Amino acid sequence: MNQNRLEELLRLFVDGEISREEYDQLFDYIRLNPDDEHLNTAIDTVFSNSKKFSTINSEDRESIFQNIIRNKHFDSDNQDETDIDPKYSYRLWYQVGVAASIMILLTTGLFFYTNRSPVQQMAVKIIEPKAAVIAPGDDKAILTLSDGSEIILEDAKNGILANQAGVSIQKTSDGELLYSFSNSAKTVSPESNENVIYNKIETPVGGKYQVNLPDGSKVWLNSSSSLRFPALFNGNTREVELSGEAYFDVSKNKNKPFKVITKDQIVEVLGTQFNINSYSDEGPIKTTLIEGSVKIIYKDKVVLLSPGQQFRPMESAAKVIKADTEEVVAWKDGYFVFKNEDIQSIMRKLSRWYNVEVSYSGNIPDVGFGGNISRSKDISEVLDVLQLTDAIHFKVEGRRITVMR
Repeated sequence: MNQNRLEELLRLFVDGEISREEYDQLFDYIRLNPDDEHLNTAIDTVFSNSKKFSTINSEDRESIFQNIIRNKHFDSDNQDETDIDPKYSYRLWYQVGVAASIMILLTTGLFFYTNRSPVQQMAVKIIEPKAAVIAPGDDKAILTLSDGSEIILEDAKNGILANQAGVSIQKTSDGELLYSFSNSAKTVSPESNENVIYNKIETPVGGKYQVNLPDGSKVWLNSSSSLRFPALFNGNTREVELSGEAYFDVSKNKNKPFKVITKDQIVEVLGTQFNINSYSDEGPIKTTLIEGSVKIIYKDKVVLLSPGQQFRPMESAAKVIKADTEEVVAWKDGYFVFKNEDIQSIMRKLSRWYNVEVSYSGNIPDVGFGGNISRSKDISEVLDVLQLTDAIHFKVEGRRITVMR
């Protein structure tokens, strides 16, 4: 490949306009020709002319580039194609007006960081030569029935788990929880005072689970989350209570609104798809609409969202912003996606998914990380990707991770 073509492909990549075919062409060439003189010259030319990367000198660019392509993740022989979703594998995101950006190009994802405040380059390494593998989370949850009995779902066999008032609770071969009812199931009129039978599903740290509710609605629970719901939706509404994070795909029923009750707010829909993040350590609740419409009741306010919008109830004022839906729902699709995200926020997510404790030592640099990587990777691979930014390093002792300069 000649230098002009290399510069053209690199420029398309930097501008975020590269196609899938062009991306494959570029990085296949890079993997096969890491020491090509034309390649190094093209990289220096393109990134020198890019406002996003012009503050990085040639020597630093070359050092970083060689560090990347010699990393095991960049070796085509080590690629696991089943782990790569095309829609996540070659996207690059940039921020406007950053002081400096260093990109890390990986076949499993792409990472870069931006200095939010002046900091010097820092050496990075993971200190754990003989560390045990810390595996990712999996389908884990506890189902609590109306009588207080508990079922550990990952240990339960596939098939019928219980029957309640004509409602069958089943674990499917896909590891999902399915509620279904027969014609003999009890129905209660809206005016009835008869007690409703409630169930609760809780995912632990390092767990996730999908629930198929009796009305046909589907709920994906993220780690450290819970959903309380009736075994049968009687009356004129469908109400559930959420703690943590969940993605909802609500079955349409214009005569029976679906309500999600969280701390401080109620989300009401007739049938739509949306995500709610209500972790107590993540600040204000974030409700993001993917498809359809939702009504949010927050204190004395009623807010209507359109697809692609996110609502955040703030103490001073309610806030509706344009959402990055790809980033919001990445967890459901099996990926971590970070966009100019600080290390504390990233480590909270890793802590919940990998069931690890995180601590910090010294002054942690104020930098923003971006990129994506599969949630099916061991945590060592995630930390290995982060370390390539030369911004931080980690000390891993058992299930405790210390983040350091």
